[in-house]
Amino acid sequence: MTLLAFTGNRFLADETLRETLTARGLAPRELPRLGGEDVTAEGLGPHLSPGLFGDGGVIVDFEGVKPDKALLELLAGAAVTVAVLDEAPPATRLKLYEKAGEVIASPTPSRPGDVTGWVVGRAKKQKLALDRAAAAYLAEVFGADLAGIAGELNKLTLLDGPLGREEVARVVGREPPGDSFAMLGAATAGRPGEALTQLRRLLASGEDPFRLMGAVVWQYSLIARCVALLQEEGRVTEAAAATRLGIKPYPAKKALEVARRLNESRIRGHLTRILDADLAMKRGQDAGAALERLIIQLSV
Repeated sequence: MTLLAFTGNRFLADETLRETLTARGLAPRELPRLGGEDVTAEGLGPHLSPGLFGDGGVIVDFEGVKPDKALLELLAGAAVTVAVLDEAPPATRLKLYEKAGEVIASPTPSRPGDVTGWVVGRAKKQKLALDRAAAAYLAEVFGADLAGIAGELNKLTLLDGPLGREEVARVVGREPPGDSFAMLGAATAGRPGEALTQLRRLLASGEDPFRLMGAVVWQYSLIARCVALLQEEGRVTEAAAATRLGIKPYPAKKALEVARRLNESRIRGHLTRILDADLAMKRGQDAGAALERLIIQLSV
């Protein structure tokens, strides 16, 4: 009868699925929902024909499932409403959905700025007086976990008055995760306190010190190459740096931000300190303490 494919962020797609079915006169909670090993022709067959009272429906979750053409054609030819939850279908499957029914796409915010924008929009819909700094805090501590953020927003609706970052942080009670590029950026800008805070957050979140040192080595190798590019060419765009270094735009942008504060002499000194810290850790010295000393040294 109708094939509806819901794509995009899983939480948002599932939410949109329920809203869409409700608007069409169906009760999502009362419909059979099949996923995983149950998504077979045999398992779906009994649910694809209308009941005694007319149109029925079924919800099919494709998470972890690779449906073949025969199964997709079975769903497309069903005599009831079929709602498919398919977060990121390949182009061939998407084309089939469009031909057989309707694709209802939800956004997929993952970068901090995109998640912050989504939080702002959702807070407005809930008539929640949440400022952008508070929205950014939620994006920092939850990342792309939109379901977790939605749960916190529901709790915040119980509070009165405008909600800033500090008020929301007290309610949520979570520290933002550390950011290794932010740590190095603060260190090279001469802000050791901020750099140490980032390091301690990374360690507190379970980051392995040796793995973190590996990240520092990798990031500083990018920074050193960016310093060389800046000396050679004067001005370098993020896109040009990404192309020259063979990396994605985001790490190129972050490496350039740090590199612009350095010169050849300073970067050589930093690389020597990083090597010394790496050797100290491998020789059995306290890894956390060695990293803290290194971050302080990079800040002077």
